[in-house]
Amino acid sequence: MEYSPRDIEKKWKTHWKEHEVYKVVNGGERPKYYVLDMFPYPSGAGLHVGHPLGYIASDIFSRFKRMKGFNVLHPMGFDAFGLPAEQYAIETGIHPAVSTAENVVRYRQQLSNLGFSYDWSREVNTSEPEYYRWTQWIFLQLFDHYYDKEADKALPVAPLAERFAQEGNARVQAVCDDDTPTISAGEWNAMQESEQALFLLKYRLTFPEESFVNWCPALRAVLSNDEVKDGVSERGGHPVERKRMKQWSMRITAYADRLLQGLDAIEWPESLKDQQRNWIGRSQGASVKFQLEQDAATFIEVFTTRLDTIFGATFMVLAPEHELVARLTTPAQQAEIETYIHWTAARTEVERMSEVKRVTGAFTGSYCINPFNGEKVPVYIADYVLAGYGTGAVMAVPSGDQRDWNFARHFQLPVVSILDAQKNIEEAADPTKEGRYINSGFINGLSYTEAMPKLTAWLEEKGIGRAKVQYRMRNAIFSRQRYWGEPVPVYWKNGVPYPLDASELPLLLPAVDKYLPTDTGEPPLGRAEGWKYQGLYDYEWSTMPGWAGSSWYWYRYMDPHNEKVFASKEAVDYWQDVDLYVGGSEHAVGHLLYSRFWNHFLHDMGLVPQREYAKKLINQGMIQGIIEYLMLQKDKVNGYSRFVCAGIAAEEQQAGTEFAKIPIHIDYVKEYGMPGSYVNLDSIRQFIEWRPEYGEAIFECSQGIYHKGKFTPKKDVSDSYLLTFSEVGKMSKSKYNVINPDDVIDRYGADCFRMYEMFLGPVEDAKPWSTKGIDGVSKFLRRFWSLFFTEQGAIALSDAAPTKEEMKALHAAIKKVSDDIGRFSFNTCVSAFMVAVNELKRLDCRNKAVLEQMVRLLAPFAPFTAEELWRHLGGAGSVHHAEYPTHDEVWLVEDVINYPISVNGKMRVTEKFPASAQAPELEKAVLELESVKKWIEGKEVRKVIVVPGRMINLVVG
Repeated sequence: MEYSPRDIEKKWKTHWKEHEVYKVVNGGERPKYYVLDMFPYPSGAGLHVGHPLGYIASDIFSRFKRMKGFNVLHPMGFDAFGLPAEQYAIETGIHPAVSTAENVVRYRQQLSNLGFSYDWSREVNTSEPEYYRWTQWIFLQLFDHYYDKEADKALPVAPLAERFAQEGNARVQAVCDDDTPTISAGEWNAMQESEQALFLLKYRLTFPEESFVNWCPALRAVLSNDEVKDGVSERGGHPVERKRMKQWSMRITAYADRLLQGLDAIEWPESLKDQQRNWIGRSQGASVKFQLEQDAATFIEVFTTRLDTIFGATFMVLAPEHELVARLTTPAQQAEIETYIHWTAARTEVERMSEVKRVTGAFTGSYCINPFNGEKVPVYIADYVLAGYGTGAVMAVPSGDQRDWNFARHFQLPVVSILDAQKNIEEAADPTKEGRYINSGFINGLSYTEAMPKLTAWLEEKGIGRAKVQYRMRNAIFSRQRYWGEPVPVYWKNGVPYPLDASELPLLLPAVDKYLPTDTGEPPLGRAEGWKYQGLYDYEWSTMPGWAGSSWYWYRYMDPHNEKVFASKEAVDYWQDVDLYVGGSEHAVGHLLYSRFWNHFLHDMGLVPQREYAKKLINQGMIQGIIEYLMLQKDKVNGYSRFVCAGIAAEEQQAGTEFAKIPIHIDYVKEYGMPGSYVNLDSIRQFIEWRPEYGEAIFECSQGIYHKGKFTPKKDVSDSYLLTFSEVGKMSKSKYNVINPDDVIDRYGADCFRMYEMFLGPVEDAKPWSTKGIDGVSKFLRRFWSLFFTEQGAIALSDAAPTKEEMKALHAAIKKVSDDIGRFSFNTCVSAFMVAVNELKRLDCRNKAVLEQMVRLLAPFAPFTAEELWRHLGGAGSVHHAEYPTHDEVWLVEDVINYPISVNGKMRVTEKFPASAQAPELEKAVLELESVKKWIEGKEVRKVIVVPGRMINLVVG
């Protein structure tokens, strides 16, 4: 029977769907195991070959655990709200829901083609009202709670308001805004209802506030940090600027310590946990107020972890966005400050934080007073200070901080030594804490440990500061000025936000005439006619961010059709948490941090049993593409653009000619991904048709020149051989190097594609896509298939007892594959399969008992092929419900061992000895071997070293 992947896959896809082979039920006698993939955003481009890498790995592991006797939940859904669908709607007028639904159908088809064992009856879609109703419901719970420090958990706001009415807020230990004033019960009770509502916003876990956001004027949208790369939008490459806007925020900072502690309880990659620790950035220090010289009632507040250095603070640096900048700027400095602020607005936070070589800044013209020594301190602004971190102000101590030192040198500001142990501060900063303080007032002569308590006590005694724990992490912005997102279930009345009642959910997206901001700059929802609460009050016009729906979706998979709760207690108590989560590390401080925050909150409410929702996390690496470029000379030649062969460009660049790399669609490139990739005349014509602006360009290679439709050869040739410039990079539409997995599957089959992606290397590693080795995997599958059939296609299996060699090959494969699946080392599993099949082929194995176990062993990796062979073997039901084979060490015990024999440490021969032979027997036997005698003839054997089971070494002289 011929191996025909296309027919086999079509047959079993239909069978699995009709017979609900992968249907999962809650409960039962088998232990549960929950495998979760980070669900995809269904873009119009569909999947490329890099997307399925993690899905294949998790599917193999899910199938393995199911066959090992577990009740496995391995669901799939779609993170379906997002900017691309909205941009498509703006361009075409097609409602995002329509294009998203079409994209979901395509994704489902592609995922189905790969043979994944998903229970599609549990599919979720974050853009469906029956799903986002519960996202809105969780938002309402966050709005109705605050974080109580004494209880160390979230508690309802209503009792807090009652406490204010009885005793004020002086004794309340809660996480709240830094500027929350202390009020008495009388002051609270004297407030109007709207004033009380606004005051409570200072405590609620979600609330509106002025925040700095990534604003993209071209897209007319706020972008998350993940959506901004190198100062431009990831989608479209448009400039992004920092802008202060009113946004809803989540008080994730309330959970900062718990999020840090929780990292110790989960098996996530250490590099990822370090990213979260650094992002949270817990610092122990002090808050200090510096009085303005021109206004004694106004202060600049700073947070410092080195209060001991305050006598060495010779200038103050504010973020350009700091609220006091306008007030501090003198008329003489106005133009310079405004120019600098405008320049800074176009730079991302990442750029500002990472820039260390270039020093920039501007003097405001004003001064503040160092409270410890009364000295005037000039106030500057600089882009390395961020408004969103700390207080947006830094007391600069150039003798102890290199960035401050660089700034001081650039602007000729004083550098004051503060410790007698500091060295060479004329050349660089020295951050030491060693030695005794000098030039430091009342702490002169003290050590660090002696000085700190005195400084803190003095600070608090004078009422100008306090000891404080600070976090680098800020409140999470929770709104976007877009259309395609979850509506925030809030309406506005007299400038105060009021939550909807849970019974009024879901709040649906309204119809709008355009998916653009209003003419006055309001978000697109401002276009909705008559969209008001009870016909009177405006709903919130911003929508939730993309991470809202992905912060709890694993619970909905547990109970996807429940109309009464987001998931029943019975379902949540059964599945508990995710045993294995697979996804990209790029979400370390986005989704993976926000989702932990939401889970901690749901746990506080008693709605979920575990504080941390995912026990183990594996980050799959990226399958990269080869990006192909044509080399374009930057200066035109006789008025024409000139493209040259990569080889010519390399030579001319050394002579000073400058070239730009122009990406070209990989479909036009011959020998794509190979060292000699090139474009011929047909390729050039395709490129020109695609990029008509280069219709009259010169295309020059070593074989000739193509210009204006004519090829002029340099030698006796008839075609161009213009070498492209190739580099490894991200596979994306913008690089024109996307490879559709459907095309690969159509040629080689899904099982081959699955095993080849695993064979490329460790799942966690990045690797370039190449089909160079896929033929080898294809041949392996055909070779495996041929063990079951004659050349004429008849089934050819024997019921005879397996030979010892056959059992050894089988059980060696079982042991290796089972162990490596547990380690997520799938590339070595594929190698083990190849070794086993080659050995069984050498032995001409037709034994049914051996091959039946090999089919079960292979089933998680090649589900279609295994299912078909299982049927030919007469197996009951689906192979994917069969028991996974286990190895028996008896068959792996060696009868003989092939010993390498060395003379004076240099290996000379190998000889076989019984595995049971002991060292004395081996010493005697090796000296009698003819193959050894010639190496020791005429020499004295001084010592024979035997390492049983491994090696023998003769020391001669």
